[in-house]
Amino acid sequence: MSDPLLFSLLKAPVGRIAMSAPVHCRVRVRPWVGRAAALLAGLGALSGTAQAQITDDSTKVRYGAHTTFILREADVFRGDTLGRMVDTTLTRLPQSRYWTYDSTYQQNLGNFGTASRRLLWTPNTQLGARLGRNVFDQYVRDAATIPYYDTRSPYTFFRFFQGNPFEQVFELSYARSIKKAFNVGFAYERFGANKYLADVSGNQAGQMEHSNFLLFVRYQSPDDRYHALANFSTARHRVVEQGGVRPLASDTLDGGRGQVDLSKLFDYEDEEVYLTNAVNRDDRDRVRLAHTYRLLGRGLTVFHIFDWSRQLNKYTDDRLNLVQGVSEFYPNVLLSQATTDDRAEFRQLENTVGVMGNSNTVEYRLYGRQRAYSLITRANYGQPAVLREALPERADNQFFVGGTAAFRYRQFAIETAGEILPTLNIKDSEYWLRAGTRLGPLSGEVLSTSYSPTLTEREVKGNHYRWRQSADSAGVYGYLHNFRNTQVQQLRVRLSRQLGRHYLELVGTVANINNLIYFDEAGLPQQRGEAQQLATLMTRYRVNVGHFYWDTQATYTAGGEDENTRAADKGGIRVPRLVGDSRLYYQGYVFRKALLTQIGVQGYFQSRWKAYDYSPSTQQFFLQDHFTIRNTPLVDVFLSGDIKTVGVFLKMAYVNQFLPQSGYFTTPYYVGMPRRFQFGIRWQFFN
Repeated sequence: MSDPLLFSLLKAPVGRIAMSAPVHCRVRVRPWVGRAAALLAGLGALSGTAQAQITDDSTKVRYGAHTTFILREADVFRGDTLGRMVDTTLTRLPQSRYWTYDSTYQQNLGNFGTASRRLLWTPNTQLGARLGRNVFDQYVRDAATIPYYDTRSPYTFFRFFQGNPFEQVFELSYARSIKKAFNVGFAYERFGANKYLADVSGNQAGQMEHSNFLLFVRYQSPDDRYHALANFSTARHRVVEQGGVRPLASDTLDGGRGQVDLSKLFDYEDEEVYLTNAVNRDDRDRVRLAHTYRLLGRGLTVFHIFDWSRQLNKYTDDRLNLVQGVSEFYPNVLLSQATTDDRAEFRQLENTVGVMGNSNTVEYRLYGRQRAYSLITRANYGQPAVLREALPERADNQFFVGGTAAFRYRQFAIETAGEILPTLNIKDSEYWLRAGTRLGPLSGEVLSTSYSPTLTEREVKGNHYRWRQSADSAGVYGYLHNFRNTQVQQLRVRLSRQLGRHYLELVGTVANINNLIYFDEAGLPQQRGEAQQLATLMTRYRVNVGHFYWDTQATYTAGGEDENTRAADKGGIRVPRLVGDSRLYYQGYVFRKALLTQIGVQGYFQSRWKAYDYSPSTQQFFLQDHFTIRNTPLVDVFLSGDIKTVGVFLKMAYVNQFLPQSGYFTTPYYVGMPRRFQFGIRWQFFN
């Protein structure tokens, strides 16, 4: 949650935690992809055989994971130019939530690649202008955290996953050093998902496809005084929106006049859905350059960050199915009864300049950042529909000031950090301030922040929703609000301890949230009039007895509105009281220690709650009172193996389907994926 410029002494830095893959890429479900993957694997095997014929044992030992290091921008700004070895472990390989760039627990629309939001509460520390359309962030790289490499030999990474017949992931990246100081590489990803709802044709029609290309370069001067990290990425994400299962008269308890019998909505491909030709597109492009120059050793370094980004959200539906001008799914049809085409394009350019220094005991950083942004909103009007500007262009410049200071000595560390966006009216100024300390296994952190509404929360005008934060437009919009900044005060205490074969981690958090902005039952933004308090306790326990391993984690939240709270009463944050997962597996070598294997079972659980509903045209999750998600556990069984540079897994996901019911919901009337077989391969080449 910290600004990319920050470092932290209280937790592992970005890139220091073992990751299942250095760079991610994915692919849509198509037969040629499987054949291409098999061909690539075969060529790799032949290449490896040929290499083995012309190299001796010393060459084989010389190149490998121990000669390939990952560096990230945060490492370089911390003064670490060595990095750490690439990850070759098996632990995260078969876990689906690590296939994307945000591995936190998520609420989604059931299928892989659909809109999602973080399930548990996390505070916001992004200040100033923000578009506020983040439901596809999970699938997009963050340019500030991508991996760069230091390789003694060319490094190639390949991964292919298949969740038959629905989800598919393809990843390929390549990096190599040119002399000692220069490293360049690229990554390509393509992934996809097929429909499992309302696919009566049985042709496995595509629901989601995503492609991304990344080019990255790292340079280090021979005298080690200048460092530069640059990357360019372009992402294209397309999702067919279905609007959830549409209950029929036969799905109700009394012939169409009463409550829906949810147990009758798990016929998957035979079900009907609300939307049959709606599509959401999220296109993003980004260029980032971060470079540093040492003036006086490690004590004084100047740095500059250039960051340009573009995000285009486009929602279309040319099959509105109106009856006397009224839609069964949308609350309103405001601009065109022929077709919906709502677009929002956000551009942002940032330049950050500052100084920093670090030693074995002290680190500091001071910076200023200038941001220029613009937002263009377009929509279809009339019949036949004509695309034109829906709102005047919004553009502005903002200036931020921030810094950090930290001290550490042996097992003791203390850090302070903050950033402010000053305004003429001091009450509207935005800021975040953080202070933390660590003493051995115990650490604590205090956070205070104040941030403005997003641009989407301020103003929207489309075919199905419109609102504006302005008191002089009542005749035009009819729905007004005057939002204040949201304030958050949070205290977090963490204890982690390794005791022999036992590992225990406890994290307690208390948060007070004022002026929270949320979306109500009508899908409109509202501001909570009273403060909301949240208290969470996360516990993790890991132990091994011989070759058996057990790893379990659970988070309990008090203060999040539960299934008995009505949105109309006060609104606010909703979180399941209990969320957790657990893994029990056997790990050991077979075939004379040539193959490391894991075989086991893993499960996920969340308690009953009234989950957020979803509006595809505005890409927002909103409160609802008519639907309660049951506490159905999800159980998977898996088998993983690792031989030298190759990792593979086989998994049966949702093996407990029909126990006790034939399906589950992730969002109101959005059904989770049924039982399916998953397999995957990860292959790393070091020469």
